Amino acid sequence: MNSSDASAGAEPRVGLRIVCGPTGAGKSALALALAEAHGLTILAADSRQVYRGFDIGTAKPTLAEQARVPHAGLDLVDPAERYSAAAWAAYATGIIDRVGPHKVLIVGGTGLYLRALVQPMFDEPPMDPVRRAALAAELDQLDTGTLRRWVLHLDAARSGLGRTQLLRAIEVALLLGRRISALHHEAQRTARWRARWLLVDPGVELHACIERRIETMLEAGWLDEVRALARSTPPDAPAWNACGYSVLRDLALGAGNLDGARRHILVSTRQYAKRQRTWFRHQLSGESVTSIDPRSADAAVLAERWWQDGSTE
Repeated sequence: MNSSDASAGAEPRVGLRIVCGPTGAGKSALALALAEAHGLTILAADSRQVYRGFDIGTAKPTLAEQARVPHAGLDLVDPAERYSAAAWAAYATGIIDRVGPHKVLIVGGTGLYLRALVQPMFDEPPMDPVRRAALAAELDQLDTGTLRRWVLHLDAARSGLGRTQLLRAIEVALLLGRRISALHHEAQRTARWRARWLLVDPGVELHACIERRIETMLEAGWLDEVRALARSTPPDAPAWNACGYSVLRDLALGAGNLDGARRHILVSTRQYAKRQRTWFRHQLSGESVTSIDPRSADAAVLAERWWQDGSTE
């Protein structure tokens, strides 16, 4: 659908099927099985997996998994590049148009990416590049907790998001005098796609799942990956904002110890998962959403049923 169709209020095209949920929930395993069974392409909706070289700590699909099922949305940009939800949505739309919506399974936990795909983003007014650069230099010195407190005052609806989105909310509020949340609301247009969601969440077991996954990543050589990245990736590269990477970079450079880094990564990842859960709880509702506990004995059967129920759309 082109933009004129959307602005004219045309009905969205055929439905997309999206597997979503918090980090560490078990989305990938369910999605891989579905994609392999039905000959699908997995389209990753993950703001961390777009960065080349940042593999283990982002739980990027392994080469063996990518050999089993075609994947898109991985390794799109260099670590020092900034990448937006709007850019991902444009890329994803191209993949969907090329492969066909019935042959794509969208998988990920980056809510802004998913929203940008199913609900077009507003066209952001231009900002003065000099003032923006000066503000960025000041904000980059602040920790994420401080940024979150700023956003609570400037645009509270955005305060639960990640560091990159917090910085964006502050930029727009201070340089444009408007809230991003208000701009989104004013510019809402007809959705270009219908979406059916499979929300994957193991409930109270998520914390234990996250802890096990962090251990698995460390055993797989995450710290060695970070040591290699630190030799070639600038310290202010956006890719370092992915959970755990900056902490392990500091460790690789001689600061702290592994036990302290492990505890820090566990806390920050659990906090990230909590923000994801909040986003999905607020954004998804109704008959288009199927919730599933991936640990249940019938999880694979329920996932297959969810896929089949949407196959006629």
